[in-house]
Amino acid sequence: MTEHLTWRKSSFSTGDGTGGECVELASLTDGGVALRNSTLGDASPVVTYTKAELRAFVLGVKNGEFDDLIA
Repeated sequence: MTEHLTWRKSSFSTGDGTGGECVELASLTDGGVALRNSTLGDASPVVTYTKAELRAFVLGVKNGEFDDLIA
């Protein structure tokens, strides 16, 4: 399912292979979005969300609802 996906990560990700901030997302053919930890590469579990689910999460992040988890 995930072997032909084009993975993208934030420009804020270190991506240096040391276990840094490496979360990647990819568009799915059904309109959904896949998410994985890129430090694990193909061995990473992949979680899928609908665009509506991911949008609700991103809006919550922008609203500061999860700031306590990263402070």
